[in-house]
Amino acid sequence: MFSKSFLTISLLLLANIFMTFAWYAHLKFKEFQWLSKINIFGIILISWFIAFFEYCVQVPANKIGYMGESGPFSLFQLKIIQEVITLIVFTVFALIFFRTEQLKLNHLYSFICLIAAVYFAFKK
Repeated sequence: MFSKSFLTISLLLLANIFMTFAWYAHLKFKEFQWLSKINIFGIILISWFIAFFEYCVQVPANKIGYMGESGPFSLFQLKIIQEVITLIVFTVFALIFFRTEQLKLNHLYSFICLIAAVYFAFKK
């Protein structure tokens, strides 16, 4: 139905969406009265709850994608793919949910370096 590459990357994308929300969404809680009163322990529990779903898709993504499990990617390639997806998801998240953040030229330069990392990770 779907290739292992497509399935792996799709699951990694979904995992990163969950994890980005687990790590950063609580920074917006102060804007909602019913969430603004939650202490740090409550925030940690909410983040762990969200992260649970990240693990539910991250682990299968790595299992499906890893060469040692008949997948198409080496361990290093999986990690590089993961990092690039993380950066893309975070950038979209930051620009949509944190309107005060700006994407600057130095950020774009760093993205280019990460794209180069992907190139070298897949170069034979």
